[in-house]
Amino acid sequence: MKGDQTGQELLDEALRVLDPNVIGFEIEFQTFDLSLEHRRKTNNKVVYEAAQAMKRTGFGLKAATITPEEKGDVGSPNAILRKEIDGKVIIRTGRRIPGVRPVAGTFAPISVIRMAVGDAYGAKEWREGEGLDEIAYRTETIDRKTCRAVAEFAFRHAKKTNAKVFGGPKYTVSPVYEGLLKEEMDQASQKYPEVRYEPQLIDATYALLINNSGDPLVIPALNRDGDCLSDMVLQLFGSIAGSESILMSFDEEFNPQVIMAEAPHGTAPSLFGKNVANPMAMILASASLLTYFGDAKAAAASRAIYEAVIETVREGVRTADLGGSATTTEFTNEVIRKVQTKLEVWTTLQGF
Repeated sequence: MKGDQTGQELLDEALRVLDPNVIGFEIEFQTFDLSLEHRRKTNNKVVYEAAQAMKRTGFGLKAATITPEEKGDVGSPNAILRKEIDGKVIIRTGRRIPGVRPVAGTFAPISVIRMAVGDAYGAKEWREGEGLDEIAYRTETIDRKTCRAVAEFAFRHAKKTNAKVFGGPKYTVSPVYEGLLKEEMDQASQKYPEVRYEPQLIDATYALLINNSGDPLVIPALNRDGDCLSDMVLQLFGSIAGSESILMSFDEEFNPQVIMAEAPHGTAPSLFGKNVANPMAMILASASLLTYFGDAKAAAASRAIYEAVIETVREGVRTADLGGSATTTEFTNEVIRKVQTKLEVWTTLQGF
């Protein structure tokens, strides 16, 4: 799914890494132009077409796009995509970036499992009264199925990564509304007794994260809480560029059904056309998709990309936002070189 400004430039870099000459096998892409101009031209029809394609194939790779602020314009393509594929969770993982100093000594990975729909987003809003007597209202809703998806995936992800499920909603103040997610977290903890579980109120979660350094964490969160929390978590590791963002829908058994990967940052118009933006998050987004292909070659390529990105930064090939001088193209070139070397070596050593 093509995007706008720097978002599209960075998608192009990620696609260079996914070239068959780099990863050793071909991926068939269906392309949809989700640039603001084309969304306006098609009155968002292209967004719905992209969503249907993701439902057919199970995968999507999306560039950052512009969301116009004017009322009555085409709005956010992400909101449409989430609704159309029945997306339930958004996963963002903060991790150490070599050579980039984290905040408060944070070094163990932290994954935020955010509710993808409902809550403060799409809520009905209105005002009544005038002057100082004016009152603003908002009706928010969450549903048990989405809460269960968040809790279930959080515990499965924690089990997979040997992490602790930590944090949670402010259920003491909102036992009916926010308590719904807490009930599902508690139920999931009974289902996965081998997973460490330390529920905390959302305000305590923020405070305790500043002091956390050792344990890998998985944090289930409501939509609004998770939106704010994931931005903070990524910045704890020094840059929002070090993580991919994954939107996921599930089947009735809460197994992943559709996976859409993107970078968590926006279109960065000030960097557009300058060849200086950091492609790291977009490249990691492409690597994350490969892990869900269920194919040995794809799994190997995914690991090679992840390792190559981290090693590239560690060796000092960094864009300006990470304190380096490499251009966007130079960073990607180095990642490609490392991926090709790794896959060639691994193939040579098979059987040893």
